[in-house]
Amino acid sequence: MGNVFNIGFTELILILLVAFLVVGPKDLPKVARSLGRFVKYLKVKWAEFIRETDMADTISELKGAKKDLEETIREADPTADLKKTQNSLDKTMNELKQAVKNGKPPVD
Repeated sequence: MGNVFNIGFTELILILLVAFLVVGPKDLPKVARSLGRFVKYLKVKWAEFIRETDMADTISELKGAKKDLEETIREADPTADLKKTQNSLDKTMNELKQAVKNGKPPVD
């Protein structure tokens, strides 16, 4: 499921320091246990929500659709064909310039 709150060690120390100052050393373990239980409760409820709504499947389907769409866009991109055409035109123009310069008629 990943890290829900994305809290690093430094942030955790800062939170504990503030909690120590606000709650006091006597009640801090009780508050920490309650907070731990609450976080566990939230994780369980979130997992139930994901499971019951089939959100994981929906997310997977959306990622697949995104991948398909990106592939379709990449295939429909005319840039490669335009570059080939440009190169062909450049080559033809250079041949024509060379023929005019040499005084020879262009060859088909």
